[in-house]
Amino acid sequence: MAGVITASEPSWIAPFTGLSARQFGKLLTALRREGANPVRKGRPWSLPLEDRVLLVAAYWRTNLTLRLLAPLCGVATSAADRIVDHLGPLLALQPRKRFRKDTVLIVDGTLVPTRDHTVGEQSKNYRYSTNHQVVIEADTRLVVAVGRPLPGNRNDCKAWELSGAKAAVGRTTVVADGGYRGTGLIIPHRREKGQDELPAWKEEHNTSHRKVRARVEYAFARMKTWKILRDCRLKGDGVHHAMLGIARLHNLTLTG
Repeated sequence: MAGVITASEPSWIAPFTGLSARQFGKLLTALRREGANPVRKGRPWSLPLEDRVLLVAAYWRTNLTLRLLAPLCGVATSAADRIVDHLGPLLALQPRKRFRKDTVLIVDGTLVPTRDHTVGEQSKNYRYSTNHQVVIEADTRLVVAVGRPLPGNRNDCKAWELSGAKAAVGRTTVVADGGYRGTGLIIPHRREKGQDELPAWKEEHNTSHRKVRARVEYAFARMKTWKILRDCRLKGDGVHHAMLGIARLHNLTLTG
């Protein structure tokens, strides 16, 4: 159909997915290997797998409503909705199960504004949001695990365990900010009661800690170029699937 975006035209891929044509091809190969395109009984999909992946990635990237995005992809709004519901979970990042002994991870929580008030709560950004615990590898900056979303008013030290992020990384060394006090993670030194300033060696440790921990903030900034993480209209598990899928796309942009 003329006038629609399609993966057969490589120039559409980068602006609508955030991936290069090569990275998009690697994603399709992995999805086919994982069985994301089985032979279906009954009515077939109105788009081939590559165009369905393009539609879902474009939805996450642009945060256009499906009423606007569906005509761009040459399908009905209801068909686009079914594609997002079906393919979104299949694009999800699989958490890493094993880590080298010398691996250092970084964790932090990020808030995703959501329209679904059943999964979100008003948080420090004064919007209904969900709290997502994201774990990256310090050396490669790849996302290795994402916890299940919790209401946005839940603090990070509790969300770390309740979201499943803690269980996902086991006993691996994890760096975090001061909000994770009491969790056993590596956090900055703090002044004790009655102490005016920290010793010089603790200040040096904190400076080094900040430089390392900043890497997770850069990861959040890159992930939120997929604009659905700035105002998510998906209901139920949709925000969780979007975060996991975007984590996978983010990793692809880093590894090439």
